[in-house]
Amino acid sequence: MVQKWQRWNNASAKWLWILVILGMVASLPIAYNRIQTEATSKNVEFVFNYRNLITIASYQPHPQDYIQQQLQRLKDAGVGSAAVYQSSLSELQTSQRIHVYSSADVANLQNQVIPLNENFTYVQFTSEENAQMLKPVLERVFGSLGISVSPWSYQKLPGVVIQTSPDDAGLKPLDPDPITMKTLHDMGFQIVPRLNDALPYSHAMLSGLLDQFSAVGVKTILFDGSSVTGFNDDIEKKSITAFAQLLKEHHIAIAAIENLKAPQDGFSKLAYLTDYNVVRLYSLSEGDSQLDPITVADRFVLASKDRNIRMMYLNLAVSRDTTKAKMTDSIDNVINSLQAGGNAIHDIQKNGFTIGPAVARDVHTFAMERYAKLLVLIGAIAAISLLAYYFVRRLTLIAFVLGLIGSAGLILIHKALLLEQGIALLAAISIPTIAMIYAVRKVDRLYESRQTLSTGKRVIQAVVLFIITSLWSLTGALFIIGLLDDITYQLVINQFRGVSLLHFAPIALTAIYIAFYRGKEGFGFAGLRKLLKSPVTLTWIIVLGVVFVVGRYYLERTGNAGTVSPLEMQFRNALEGLFNVRPRNKEFLMAHPLFIVGVFIAAKYRHAIYILIIASIGQLSMVDTFAHIHSPVLISLSRGLLGMGLGLILGLVAIVIWQIIERCWRKWLPSLFKS
Repeated sequence: MVQKWQRWNNASAKWLWILVILGMVASLPIAYNRIQTEATSKNVEFVFNYRNLITIASYQPHPQDYIQQQLQRLKDAGVGSAAVYQSSLSELQTSQRIHVYSSADVANLQNQVIPLNENFTYVQFTSEENAQMLKPVLERVFGSLGISVSPWSYQKLPGVVIQTSPDDAGLKPLDPDPITMKTLHDMGFQIVPRLNDALPYSHAMLSGLLDQFSAVGVKTILFDGSSVTGFNDDIEKKSITAFAQLLKEHHIAIAAIENLKAPQDGFSKLAYLTDYNVVRLYSLSEGDSQLDPITVADRFVLASKDRNIRMMYLNLAVSRDTTKAKMTDSIDNVINSLQAGGNAIHDIQKNGFTIGPAVARDVHTFAMERYAKLLVLIGAIAAISLLAYYFVRRLTLIAFVLGLIGSAGLILIHKALLLEQGIALLAAISIPTIAMIYAVRKVDRLYESRQTLSTGKRVIQAVVLFIITSLWSLTGALFIIGLLDDITYQLVINQFRGVSLLHFAPIALTAIYIAFYRGKEGFGFAGLRKLLKSPVTLTWIIVLGVVFVVGRYYLERTGNAGTVSPLEMQFRNALEGLFNVRPRNKEFLMAHPLFIVGVFIAAKYRHAIYILIIASIGQLSMVDTFAHIHSPVLISLSRGLLGMGLGLILGLVAIVIWQIIERCWRKWLPSLFKS
């Protein structure tokens, strides 16, 4: 029975490969639809933080004149939108719309006795026009909170008395300043309101507010704070659902901010309920706005091209410069990044984008997509089972059957998200690992025929094996694309988990195969017992220590959290400027050349095959590039193929260098022994 089971497992490899190929073919129309989806949103919108501009203007001798001047400069530079926050009494006072007094202040102004039992907020409008625009806002907002608002005037200027303390009144968020919105709209700016969730949800108030937004042509809103509007009252009032309906009625999109420490609460639900009418946004921080203009420009260009971001949010900084004895700001710096030499707008347009209001993507699908995705799932499970075939052959069919049963179970309990991410991760690990196993086996055959291999044939074999292995590894990306094709991954509402395991597992599995499986059908329990009984030597301790240090450094450098030196950043920017797509340094500078020279050397010197353990980094890295699902498919593919091409050239150079070293060694070694 055991022998029969082993025969079934051996025979299953052929059928599993057929399923893998069918899964890859089924992923192609899914990949095509994703490329079509990515091409539907080509507008890039620049949005500046109007609140920052007010703050900067407050340090100027003529604030209103300064604001008008800078608004025109920003518009001329290509900034077409302004982000307007929900205002507050303090912000309206900074904008010189109102003056705010306490009961004590008013008593002093009017030479009256300070009231002992009154702590109200007195608001004086600075003009009749401001009173007409802002008084209804104050009455509506404070009235909805049960706070009385009554008329008041001082020195022939109208005002109101808000029957709460100035501190409490100052905390209440108001509507975005209608005067500011009108001014910006009249100048031709697109308005991007920033809403928070500080007040209790009021459907009537929000409906009226969105009516005002529609009147000035608002197309996108941005949330301010840790949650979307309506989140805090959602359980009791179903407020997110109601708010989503208002957004759909007014045809207003929402913006997803990139790289937040934590997603805004309620955003994923609101995005779903608005049919993913979502635009991704890159926020330039106040600190980063003071960087070199070329660096700032590069960030905008890469965000639009490499990360599918369509809104660029410009924060502006102001600070005290004691060395120059004056206030400084970053407005000039930001404007220069958009228009000066190497400017962002020129390069963004050169990449095929248009400067204008951002729009959400139009998701492309096809009729048989569900069945195609099912084939991709089965093919991915087959690929995972094939990895088991190369390590524990007797578990091949068990792995495949358990994979099918587990997948069906997760679908039945509505855990499809967990299923697709888990299977995609394991398939992404399996494909490059299997490709490396193929390469190791091929090198062993080359070593066995080394007597008949000339130098030229070894070079050809190394190059051909590198191309085959790399293309094979790249097919692993098809399972990531096919399984994680949902728009939520492209918008980074959902993220591909387990990428750190993808960075490490293929290296470890390649090392295990090279160390214990070469020339064998399996390591087995006998081999494991022998390994465990082996004495631990100082050499093993040193080797494990080096592996730990190098592995930790590799994982720290890998991924979005990795840090790079200024010199390396300059090198990356140079590559970007030269090729328009930056290949990964670890692929073309290290892993790919090591693969080629490693195969060339190992075809003659058996133990050189351990070089392929490090070379496996390049194979998994090409697949990992596609795990960044927010990046366009064609950009990721171009990055991988370019890395292969450059790595091939450097690999041939490495072979030449090795040949020189080898010949010098042969020439000088006898003379060293004679001396």
